Amino acid sequence: MNKNEGKNEGLLSGALSRVGHNKRYIFWFYVLNVALAWLGAGAFQAQAHEILDHSLLAGRLVHGFDLAVFIEMLARPEFGQMLASAAPAMHFAVLYFLLTALFMPGVLQGYASTYRLPRDEFFRACGTNLWRFTRLMIVAFIVVGILSAALFGLRGALMDKAMDSTNELLYFEVSVAALCLIFLVMTAVRIWFDLAETDVVLGERRAVRKSIGAGFRHAWRGLGRLLGAYVLIAIIGIGILVGGIYCWIRFVPSASVLGAVVVSQFILILLLVARFWQRGVAVTYYLYDMVEPITEKPFIPEPSATPVPPPAMAGAPSTPLEPAGT
Repeated sequence: MNKNEGKNEGLLSGALSRVGHNKRYIFWFYVLNVALAWLGAGAFQAQAHEILDHSLLAGRLVHGFDLAVFIEMLARPEFGQMLASAAPAMHFAVLYFLLTALFMPGVLQGYASTYRLPRDEFFRACGTNLWRFTRLMIVAFIVVGILSAALFGLRGALMDKAMDSTNELLYFEVSVAALCLIFLVMTAVRIWFDLAETDVVLGERRAVRKSIGAGFRHAWRGLGRLLGAYVLIAIIGIGILVGGIYCWIRFVPSASVLGAVVVSQFILILLLVARFWQRGVAVTYYLYDMVEPITEKPFIPEPSATPVPPPAMAGAPSTPLEPAGT
């Protein structure tokens, strides 16, 4: 597929095609997510067992979910501090984030490949770009921290001004508009660093600053297309989450633990698809808009050589040939 065909294909369809041809990445990230979540919930499970195993109210949580019973369980002194059960979950969440940064270069390499990426090439891409991704993440944290502090500070100042207005709806409208603006700005920043990460892996750049600069230039140049694709995928993800919760409440009985597990895991898989779809958009844009096209030289056939008659043999008569018919 050439560059023009890729542009005609579109960012969304091209990215979804890449995700569809590399479904194994979603499966393994799902397994990693579930395994770490199970380990992170171990402390909470142990604390809950200490109370629920000796309480008649356990049935109201096992065969359904009673919010009042759940809050009462958390408030009991023998349950312990919430930090003791939440800390392992936070630790495994950080571990999942680090493992995602470790394996993401291989995913980007697989999305850009026209063949099924072998296992050794996948892990080679992960190891080669580990330190580069670490430096990119540090810069991204600094940029996101500064921008988020400035934007939320501006939101707070605008809401304080809106409180002084006689319009009762102005406070709510300013709050929603500010949150939408923050979402768009943060999405644009994510596009910037997604393109930078893609450039680091596929461009094999050693200088991370060059990838950051290239990602910023191309994110600004294609901001309309990229932001529209990212926002649309985010809206689809929100729709999946809301629709999944609605189906959970509407169709899954409160006593059906298996039904709740199936619906929740199905929602998780679809959200992973949406997340990897956005990564596919970055790879598709990089291949069709950031890679310098290779100019093909036109083929000019060499002129055919004129046959040269062999020289006269030594000692042969040099008598010219007589014309025919004489």
